Amino acid sequence: MAQLQRALSLFRSSLPQTPLQGLATFHSSSKLRNECYLIDSPEYSFLRDVGLERENPGVFTGSWKGSGQMMVSVDPGTAKPIAAVRMGTVQEMDESIRAGVDAYKEWSKVPAPVRGDIVRQIGDELRKYKEPLGKLVSLEVGKIYSEGQGEVQESIDICDYGVGLSRIYAGQIINSERADHTILEAWRPLGLIGVISAYNFPNAVFGWNAAIALTTGNSVLWKGAPSTSLVSVATTKVLAEVYKRNDLPPITTLCQGGADVGQKMVCDKRVKLVSFTGSCQTGRNVGVEVQKRFGKVILELGGNNALIIDESANLKMALDAALFGCIGTTGQRCTTTRRIIVHQKLYDKFLKDLTNKYKQILSRIGHQLESNTLVGPVHSQQNIDNYQASLKEALSLGGTVAFGGKVIPRDGYFVEPTIITGLPHDSPVVHRETFAPIVYVLKCKSVEEAIAWNNEVDQGLSSAIFTENVNHVFKWIGAQGSDCGIVNVNTTTNGAEIGGAFGGEKHTGGGRESGSDAWKQYCKRATVTVNHSGELACAQGVVFNVE
Repeated sequence: MAQLQRALSLFRSSLPQTPLQGLATFHSSSKLRNECYLIDSPEYSFLRDVGLERENPGVFTGSWKGSGQMMVSVDPGTAKPIAAVRMGTVQEMDESIRAGVDAYKEWSKVPAPVRGDIVRQIGDELRKYKEPLGKLVSLEVGKIYSEGQGEVQESIDICDYGVGLSRIYAGQIINSERADHTILEAWRPLGLIGVISAYNFPNAVFGWNAAIALTTGNSVLWKGAPSTSLVSVATTKVLAEVYKRNDLPPITTLCQGGADVGQKMVCDKRVKLVSFTGSCQTGRNVGVEVQKRFGKVILELGGNNALIIDESANLKMALDAALFGCIGTTGQRCTTTRRIIVHQKLYDKFLKDLTNKYKQILSRIGHQLESNTLVGPVHSQQNIDNYQASLKEALSLGGTVAFGGKVIPRDGYFVEPTIITGLPHDSPVVHRETFAPIVYVLKCKSVEEAIAWNNEVDQGLSSAIFTENVNHVFKWIGAQGSDCGIVNVNTTTNGAEIGGAFGGEKHTGGGRESGSDAWKQYCKRATVTVNHSGELACAQGVVFNVE
């Protein structure tokens, strides 16, 4: 109760095979652990600035611990070890769940605007550490400096959103058919929310979920991707300062770990909602497991996003959008442009101009923290293997490499951004998402054909059209247009803002996070009928009484 009163007065994440194996696959290397870590170098002092050490506990339940396997985090730009994190165990996940449930019982009593003030403080604390935390995101993921900073900014922005939300989210008053009756709608927190995030956005995805879940009265349990465990630990350290300052329980907890740890979270009925970001296959398994216990899920899964270039398109804008859409984050966004569908009248010119832009990019490939870099490494050797396998398949199906197609021989995990042409729109490799900078350029005859090709893949996350034809705009955004959750006009497939709900349809999972009314997913709805007539009256005119 003292914790509650203080909050009021201050006004403030080799493994066994399981159905959920894709939740985490990692290995620790004793060879890497014996090498010098980047954290020991003065050049990487920013790692110390966010509270990291050579070896870090990966479990937070109000205090720090971890007794599982040691995970060595690697810089994909050099393949050198950064630092290590001691993973949690299944037992420690159980302890984290228990701590989260206990924190919820106290946190849910706090008035929503006061919760909003705590979320505001979290945003301010993230602002204070934005520079070093963003550099850590860049270093551990492989994304360039501005993208690392932008990712932390997303978390800051959603905290700002949560502050406003805390004072306005509400139900409604509904007219009753019975005299002197009022129907109310109330939104109440679910309880403990589980978040399983992917390596490509290790800070922002947690931020999207946590800010809104906390604002609506829930507690949060996080299991980040093992290969970006340092971001999970550092982010949690930032938040823990806010909890300490406000004498709060651990309203967000962390348990890093592998598939066994993830499965414990997914299958435990005390975790009322699981927000999972990852592959379609693993997301399907997560959804089934949570449904078995009648829990709730938010699934943010794969994307096979198309950019349509209509015959009336502004080509300069379309080329710039294609460049960032295809190559931003080295092709490792779920919203990355993976197919470009170009009207036949513009196809040759567009392909030539896009290839020229790709040529200019070659000199800007480098380590993700170098100031001149626009294209960093892919995240791991697995990404390179997937890149090479997709290229091999595309060539075997008759495709042509118009640009790129090579692994770059240097330290780290670097590949050339690649353009492939000559494949049918429905080739298996075109219909399958490869998490690497490969784009397939297709030639179409009409906007109707382009829309049909956009919609024929299993995934339904993001899509965009470039057109100056207003009729085509409304065809695209209408019921017979794009079937994706994100339907853009004259902008990229990637780079969503926090104000709108983020998510997709079909095999993308149907989940929504971030803005708009996505907050409703973290709540349970109650319909309340209040009879203030002094007499009992049944609905629909039913009469049921004994005189």
